This record gives sequence, C-alpha cells and structure tokens, in this order.
Amino acid sequence: MVQKKRILLIEDEEDIAALIKLQAELSGYKLHVEVDGVNGYRAVEREKPDLVLVDIMLPGQNGFDVCRKMKNNAELKNIPVIILSAKGEELDMILGLELGADDYVCKPFSPKVLFSRIKAVLRRGKEPEKAPRVLAFGDFTLDISRYLLKKNGYPVTITLSEFGILKRLLTQQGKVLTRNQLLDDVHNDDAFIVDRNIDVHIAALRKKLGPNFNWIETVRGVGYRLREKPLPN
Repeated sequence: MVQKKRILLIEDEEDIAALIKLQAELSGYKLHVEVDGVNGYRAVEREKPDLVLVDIMLPGQNGFDVCRKMKNNAELKNIPVIILSAKGEELDMILGLELGADDYVCKPFSPKVLFSRIKAVLRRGKEPEKAPRVLAFGDFTLDISRYLLKKNGYPVTITLSEFGILKRLLTQQGKVLTRNQLLDDVHNDDAFIVDRNIDVHIAALRKKLGPNFNWIETVRGVGYRLREKPLPN
C-alpha cells in the first residue's frame, strides 16, 4: 500500500483550512492543520511532513518567520514550502522565494490549482546542494538563489514564471521539454491554466532577451529546448 504524502497546513482562517482539507482528502493526501506560527513550527519539527503550506499573516509568528526558521534548520531545510497569502505584491513574493519557499500562491485560489502546484513541487523535489547557483549562457547569467537575470552584468527584468521556465530550460539544456513539463514552473493564480500559456511566456522571454537571442528552439508538436550553442546570427 502506497503511503499518503503528509502535508502540514499552518492557517488561522477556518473556512480556508476546511476547503484545503477537503481537497487534500479528494487528492489523496494526509493533512494536519495548525492555526498559529509557533505551534505550526513545532509541528514541523515533530512531524517532519512531506510539504508545508503556510499563510503569511499568522498569530504568534508569521509565515515568513516559519519559512526562515525551517530553511536555517539542517533537519528541516529540505522540506518543500508553499506560502499562501492575500498579499500579492511582487516584493512579498520575492521575499518568500528568497527565504527558500518553493512556491507562492495568492488568495483567493482554486483548491484544484493549489493541489496541482503541490503535486508539481513534490515531483520536482529539491535541487542537489552541489547544483550550480549561477547559470551562464552567452551574454547572460541566471542567479538561482537571487532570482536575478543579467545581460553583460546588467539586470534584465523578467517575471517569476519566465524565470522558472528559463531555469528549467537551462538546467536541462539540450533536452526537449514539453509544454506540460514547463507548466510546473508557471506562477499563475488563475483557475484555468493550459499548455499554450507556455507559448506566451516563451514569446515574452525572447522579446526581453533581445532580437539576436536564438538559444530557445521551438520543437514543433512537442515543446521547447535550449540549444547548447546559439545559431550564428
């Protein structure tokens, strides 16, 4: 018998917790709920769940602090964290991700989409510690830990979804990735997500990276690949 994945939810809003608990049961997960940050962190230490869902605005200790403490604890740092919040500002998202969170979901959200994101995070797992934190290609560098893309040392502004897609293409350079595989890296809080969303993100990336950027190859009927060498201009 396959053991159910264990999720710890730290959420003080009863209605939201009940909704997530119902979807967890329908999706085949075991869910435990704590309603404040202090007891939530203690539950992480005690239970060592497969994944933690944590709200930002919590009594006692906020979700950022819970995430920070987990990532500074050698026994807990590899447990995936998804932050839930009504605060959708980009700076809050970046702070959560820089603290080590694996994803950031804004309220209100579709429970089905939330558990699709949970499934993607659990499937993706954590990168090995030895993985390079700065990836270079041509005139560009992608700093994984700082969520920063630079061209010739100057920052290039891209969205979190574009960052995730580019990171995936770079870490699997030369390999063809389907649109569905790349959907794992899209930060989209809409309830309706389709594989053609990837085409929009790729088009935006190509535009931002410049007219001479030809590293991203379209593989018709399949998806995309990052070439190991750019085509000559």
